[in-house]
Amino acid sequence: MPKPNPPVDPRIRLAIARWPDDAPRGSVSTFCAEHDIARSTFYTLRARAIEEGQAAVLEPKTRRPKSSPRTITDDVKRQAVEVRAALESSGLDHGPISVHDKMRSLGLTAPSVASLARIFRQAGVARKEPRKKPRSAYRRFVYPAPNACWQLDATEYVLAGGRKCVIFQLEDDHSRLAVASHVATGETTEGALAVVKKGIAKHGVPQRLLTDNGSALNTSRRGWEGQLTAYVTSLGVTAITGKPGKPTTQGKNERFHQTLFRWLDKQPLAETIAELQDQVDRFDVIYNTERPHQGLPGRITPQQAWDATENAERPRPRLTLAQPILLDPAGEAPDEPLDLERLRAMRVQSSGYVRVRGVTYQIARELGGHTIYAAELTEGVKFYDHTGELLLEHPWPKPGTKHVSNGRPRGAGTARPKNIRNVIHSTGTTAPPGEYRRTVRMDGRVSIRNVVYGIGKHHVGQELHVIIGEVTVTFWNSHTGELIAEHPIPEPGVKHVGFVRYNRAPNL
Repeated sequence: MPKPNPPVDPRIRLAIARWPDDAPRGSVSTFCAEHDIARSTFYTLRARAIEEGQAAVLEPKTRRPKSSPRTITDDVKRQAVEVRAALESSGLDHGPISVHDKMRSLGLTAPSVASLARIFRQAGVARKEPRKKPRSAYRRFVYPAPNACWQLDATEYVLAGGRKCVIFQLEDDHSRLAVASHVATGETTEGALAVVKKGIAKHGVPQRLLTDNGSALNTSRRGWEGQLTAYVTSLGVTAITGKPGKPTTQGKNERFHQTLFRWLDKQPLAETIAELQDQVDRFDVIYNTERPHQGLPGRITPQQAWDATENAERPRPRLTLAQPILLDPAGEAPDEPLDLERLRAMRVQSSGYVRVRGVTYQIARELGGHTIYAAELTEGVKFYDHTGELLLEHPWPKPGTKHVSNGRPRGAGTARPKNIRNVIHSTGTTAPPGEYRRTVRMDGRVSIRNVVYGIGKHHVGQELHVIIGEVTVTFWNSHTGELIAEHPIPEPGVKHVGFVRYNRAPNL
């Protein structure tokens, strides 16, 4: 690219301005060659000196055009500031990108994003953020289709009067669609189940569900399976979590909370949970259909992104070896399955007890970490396992009672139901073959018949189907059917068996 012509030296300009009219022929060419200027430049400056005077030649004229079609008028600047103020008062994003898109949608003349940022700084409504990392520095990760992965998280909110509640937000990773939202009194399993069921009823079953490691969401890293994980797993959904202390894994949902709070701050403070639920539902409509999303290509709305790509294939429900069929605890229609919603699900503590109405009921240490179901009847309470078999039943204790035993000697435990063929081992006797279900603990081990088996920490949280035969003990993954480990029956007195890895497929 050629360099622009340098400005003419002021001394040369002065000589041209004083150029005599009777200069000899050929002197102009000689002058221009000596000072390395074009003849056209000489005659242009000479004509200007004659018309405007010698002083007008000494300084170069500005090259700025007399008019510029791209000049931003004061009216356009005023409109940009007003649109920004309107978006801010509505609780929506009001940065240069959002203002640019809003002005285009309204049919107004929209300056560039960089020009809008400059206008807002000049108007004093924004400031420079030199420490902000540019968008090109971020690595964007997104699932390839809607329903390939959902993100679920809960955030705390305060109602009028200082009462606290929790908002569950379920978001599609690919399209950023607000799948469902649910306001609950706290971060409970019931609230998490409610928002997931609401989202599935409206948009189908996802392939994966990403949550944090909260006790109401996913407890697989703690060594036991929660109700939400059990429910989505039964539908074929893969329940995944981020690393503890790493909320950036759920960054899209965390940013979703920020957008919601910014909008709620501009709304009247909700008095009740129902009123807040109405506000959140209205926000979801705006978020999905009206607000361009800056995290999506072309800054389209989440609904447009959802409609643009075919949904991911629905996962197949995973069959378990023991299907949960619960019988009616009251004896009404005993041959009909009982809906789980009619019973109260609870997790057995590691020491083998549960609490009902302030009373501790001893169930069995062998059931520690498992989910059982309590039927609170008029005459007493009954406890069932996941197959509907009755574990224990007690009449309601007298007032003041704090603990109810299972009626068995210390350490004897509670016999497991026959229909899953689990047999409790007694010390000093030879136990017959049987089958167990165990969840791998945080240390990568499981305990069967007073023997601790090392499985491996990479299997933590997985549910195993343990088969004890005549000569071997085998551990299978309950969902995939993969053979995890196989050991010979340990000798009497052996308390620990080490870890052995297997990768061959089962033949079930």
